[in-house]
Amino acid sequence: MIHLDIVKVAVPLKQKFAIAGGEAEIKTNLLTILNNRYNGEASGSVKYGPSVDEMYADLMVGCEMLNKLGTLDMNAMEAIDKSDLHPTARSALIAAILNYLSGESKRYPWEILELGTPIGIQSSMTIGIDSPVDMLEMIRNSQYPVVKVKMGNEEDVMLLDGLSNIKDKEIRVDANGGWSCAKAEEMVFQLSRFGIRIIEQPTSIDYVQEWQHLKGKNKDIEFVLDEGLNTLEDYEKIGEYCDVVNVKMEKCGGILEGVRIAKRAHTDGKKVLLGCMVESSIGIAQSVYMSSQADYFDLDGPLLLKDDIAHGIRYDKESIEVDREIIGGPKLLREVVEKYIKE
Repeated sequence: MIHLDIVKVAVPLKQKFAIAGGEAEIKTNLLTILNNRYNGEASGSVKYGPSVDEMYADLMVGCEMLNKLGTLDMNAMEAIDKSDLHPTARSALIAAILNYLSGESKRYPWEILELGTPIGIQSSMTIGIDSPVDMLEMIRNSQYPVVKVKMGNEEDVMLLDGLSNIKDKEIRVDANGGWSCAKAEEMVFQLSRFGIRIIEQPTSIDYVQEWQHLKGKNKDIEFVLDEGLNTLEDYEKIGEYCDVVNVKMEKCGGILEGVRIAKRAHTDGKKVLLGCMVESSIGIAQSVYMSSQADYFDLDGPLLLKDDIAHGIRYDKESIEVDREIIGGPKLLREVVEKYIKE
């Protein structure tokens, strides 16, 4: 018997999270709870959405699909993967099914998909857009050795001198497509002068063909393609213009498509970064399961929340580890979830 509950949770953030084009102080996501035990999470982008109502409607359609199939197996995962549901809904449903298969077979989730064991995962920690003074203070005081700094507004240049004086951290930059080509060229030049090598989405996708020109002679710079790359089909159209692809479960629709993109990118000599939305450890679980397919990690979503709502994936500063009891996926902390359920 298949029983799927959809639960809306609104979790406050530790502090307002802002990027070029969007911000949030409370993040409202949807949990898919399969047979009262196996979980997935649908989380929209603070910039692009979709809305909670849109995700809910698609999850209801997906629930009907699963009930018609009647059996939860790899065929059910593939049916959801091939459906027209929004990627956030596909991802949440695939996660719940994969965790179900793991729990019922007593095998680790990554073993179900014949992937390597998650080890050596070191995530960056994101500093959202704020006043330059506050951002620099947060970077300097961060306990995390790898910091991703959000940029993409008119005050970016005011960060440059301060960033040049920070020597004890690896700094990465994400402009979220907020720079023009002219500004991107100047910012890339300035950032490269003091050792920043990873720059994500320097311009909107409209100018991706200009990225190699924007790098100029800075051969050590790696441009990460995020916005506009959702599926393997997208990669085949524009992947040639980047050095690193950002694979997010909520963009590609879950781990099956995520693995396809990662394997193709590596075949082409590209690197893979696993990213996330502002979501709990339930949401990032699929990325942890496929971590053997990645070179870089930006899986700090649970660290941005006031409370994580599940256990099974642990953070030790930048290092992410999975409990031996992760079979069946992360387990909900029911008393925490109940605080944030939103009708």
